[in-house]
Amino acid sequence: MRPLYNNVNHISLFTMKKILVSLFLSLFTFMVVDAADPFNGKYSTPYGTIPFDKIKLSDYEPAFKKGIRMQEQEINAIVNQRSMPTFENTIEALDRSGSYLSRVANVFFALLSAESNDEMMAISQRVQPLLSEHSNNISLNEKLFERIKYVYDNRDKLDLNTEQQTLLKETYDSFARNGANLKGADRERYRELTAELSNLTLTFGQNVLRATNAFSMQLSLDDLEGLPQSAIDAAAALAKSKGVEGYMVNLSYPSYSAFMKYSTRRDLREKLYRAYNERSIGGEFDNMQILARIAEVRLEIAKLFDCQTYAEYKLQHTMAGTTDGVYDLLNRLLEAYKPVALQEVKELEGFAIGKEGKDIELMPWDFSFYSEQLKHIKYDLNDEMLRPYFELNNVIEGVFGLATRLYGLTFTENKKIPVYHPEVQAFEVKDADGKYVGVIYTDFFPRDGKRQGAWMTEFKGQWREENGKDSRPHVTIVMNFTRPTENAPSLLTYDEVETFLHEFGHALHGLLSEVTYPSLAGTNVYRDFVELPSQFNENFLTEKSFLDGFAKHYQTGEVIPDSLIQKIVKSSQYHAAYACVRQLSFGMLDMAWHTITAPVADPATFEIEALASTQVVPVVEGALLSPQFSHIFSGGYAAGYYGYKWAEVLDADAFSVFKAHGVFDPATAASFRDNILKRGGTENPMVLYKRFRGGEPTIEALMRRDGIIK
Repeated sequence: MRPLYNNVNHISLFTMKKILVSLFLSLFTFMVVDAADPFNGKYSTPYGTIPFDKIKLSDYEPAFKKGIRMQEQEINAIVNQRSMPTFENTIEALDRSGSYLSRVANVFFALLSAESNDEMMAISQRVQPLLSEHSNNISLNEKLFERIKYVYDNRDKLDLNTEQQTLLKETYDSFARNGANLKGADRERYRELTAELSNLTLTFGQNVLRATNAFSMQLSLDDLEGLPQSAIDAAAALAKSKGVEGYMVNLSYPSYSAFMKYSTRRDLREKLYRAYNERSIGGEFDNMQILARIAEVRLEIAKLFDCQTYAEYKLQHTMAGTTDGVYDLLNRLLEAYKPVALQEVKELEGFAIGKEGKDIELMPWDFSFYSEQLKHIKYDLNDEMLRPYFELNNVIEGVFGLATRLYGLTFTENKKIPVYHPEVQAFEVKDADGKYVGVIYTDFFPRDGKRQGAWMTEFKGQWREENGKDSRPHVTIVMNFTRPTENAPSLLTYDEVETFLHEFGHALHGLLSEVTYPSLAGTNVYRDFVELPSQFNENFLTEKSFLDGFAKHYQTGEVIPDSLIQKIVKSSQYHAAYACVRQLSFGMLDMAWHTITAPVADPATFEIEALASTQVVPVVEGALLSPQFSHIFSGGYAAGYYGYKWAEVLDADAFSVFKAHGVFDPATAASFRDNILKRGGTENPMVLYKRFRGGEPTIEALMRRDGIIK
């Protein structure tokens, strides 16, 4: 058989022009026909930001279908050209394809998490199968893979720079991992499984959101015993917003955590705890069978690739590399931290018994309540003492100011940039020399249409155009912070400030990207590396030189007293072992679900057994994590939740370099920016880290920070 790419360098320019003209005419037709398309063409908004005010719900489905057609044409143009496959006409062209579809998807799925409603959920259920099929059509395109493989097999003959080499490898590996090498029935089965998985994960996440929104607890003033005034005001504001009398708490984090931390009503704490931890178990929004099927489908996919478990399949493209690598980290940390965590729980139970004057078994709904009281006794510190110094606007100034001190960035609100909700703010970001860096949106408060937690995402990533022009990113950080009340502005807890710093670290990773190809830019890195920039930022919250810059009393303007800062530092190791073991339990559960070798018939029993080694407080019958564990069942962290602890080892080790030279040392900050934040996924993350650190990380810095070793 004649080779497919046999000496065709002489292909006529006419043929190439026909392909390009055909593509151009198709695109032009779209532009003419869809003149009202809000996603079409260049935006007239500042910095080409998304014109949210012009996008209607009815725009999304046609735009998704149009984007799919456009990328299909782009792929066909790559596949059908008769030119010998090159890095430029195949790998680079593929990476730049689908820009319109990405634009639509970035907006829709970001808002599906932050500003959702029943209609958006319905749209997502209709478009998800189309997107899944489209993705499969690309990854299973045999002719396209032949071109990719040809370039990959001849890579040693090419003069590629480091980023190009990475893109080539990542492209080839991605196609191989997504079924390109599968044949016959296996290819069709892969299509079926990925389509099913896409729908299952989407439904899982929507069930969690709906179950969360479905519960609220209406209370009288007598039911609020123990709650500080800030929490009482928030409960009153929540009730008022729902049109009911009295007070209300729900499962949004600010409402839930405050009640669990301060309420003296043990019966109500238990009721709220059970509501939170029994979400999506049975009833209208049941996830039990869905999550079991998700795990089963993932196992089936792994077996198509001759892997025994999904974790084995997934971890090939991570820093950990193997299941053994993950368990080695988790078990080493569990061995070091669990004895200390058991001591912490025993001490807290003894405190509770002394406090109540009777025997009491410390239950999960008791932990936060007594922990906060003991912390106050040990360190004369609690959240209510700190809240007045963490007024949201001051915290914004402080968090943004951290990037100013480290990297010279400035942030200026631009009210001309359209936003998707009145509470959202948009800031233009510039470098020390005044050069435009990007745009960051902030979205701070809980709403019915917003899912739980906090996250960073992008409306637009960073890349270089074919003409070399640097196209800058537009990122967003979304949180669920304590709302202002009639009596006070938004006053954050210490944990909320830490969350802000965390998500802002992700944002900086996206904003400071300086790479060529979109698939390698910003946070497009290995899953167990992506949390380094975010968790690294959290370290500054115990630094006096950082707190002094923004932590001011919202009424008096008084800078946070040194005595309070000292208490923060002294208490930073408080129950650190318990917190670590709790996080390890999430990692263990994730790994358990993704190392199964056969379907799980009883998810509840499976979870209990998976968590047995990490259990330091009693098991609560009927309460489960799996049915609401969105990170692993709908959020992209399957066989990857351990990455938080992996990155924590990295962030503690990295911050030790800053501590050694000064936490705001310009040279160290420049090295972190140049070697970590700017590089995205252009090189292996360990190579990037060692270039900054000068060597590989160890767990000692983390254990020292947590007080496990002195």
